[in-house]
Amino acid sequence: MNERKLIEKVACVASHAPEAMAGLMALSERYPLVPVEEADAIVALGGDGFLLRTMHAHLGAGLPFYGMNRGTVGFLLNEYSPERLMERLNAARRQSLYPLRMTATTTSGEKHTALAFNEVALLRYSQQSAHIRVSINGQVRLDNLVCDGIMVATPAGSTAYNLSARGPIIPLGSNVLALTPVSPFRPRRWHGALLPHIVQVRFDILEPERRPVGASADSFEVREVASVTVEERSAVSAVALFDPGHSLEERIFNEQFVN
Repeated sequence: MNERKLIEKVACVASHAPEAMAGLMALSERYPLVPVEEADAIVALGGDGFLLRTMHAHLGAGLPFYGMNRGTVGFLLNEYSPERLMERLNAARRQSLYPLRMTATTTSGEKHTALAFNEVALLRYSQQSAHIRVSINGQVRLDNLVCDGIMVATPAGSTAYNLSARGPIIPLGSNVLALTPVSPFRPRRWHGALLPHIVQVRFDILEPERRPVGASADSFEVREVASVTVEERSAVSAVALFDPGHSLEERIFNEQFVN
């Protein structure tokens, strides 16, 4: 088994929030920060959304990401402190996150692909409810879901938008995805499903001109979609670092017992 590489050189990026910029200044005064191409790890200062954007921007670098909370929720982040940074980085627990790949085809025939570490979500963009046909591995499961939207969420993203839409919390390592509707109207008794992580999900928008729908993969958005396919990209991963005793796995597990 290969030994874990010692983290000695660190790159740091920050959101434009004043708290994040102040944190960046404090770290730069204490540590010899380097450019991403010279680093052993990337420290991201901001909120959960900024960490996700940092992962997308630097996924090809193959470096672990260590987020420190200079935003609001901070579910994917560690507590901010300028003290003992190198010690914390080298003691941190590593968690591999596997993204979803969205392929969205618009009503004009354009195709867009993007990755999502949290969720791929569809949402209506008009007063009209969305009418969506849902297929799993080529088999139609719902002929016409009447709703405000629908999403496929990863375990890491199950406590974000998915949870707000009353979707299930999924422990890491469970090898399942959440298929969760947003404000479903028909069929009334359908509230979502848990799917094996190896499936392909396809959404076909019925009457897309009359009932326009947009799709998003994390922060990447496409409007006026006609169809969307979603599948896990197991060949791609981002490694997130978490302080001992505050792993993402433990946080997700604990969320199931929050009153």
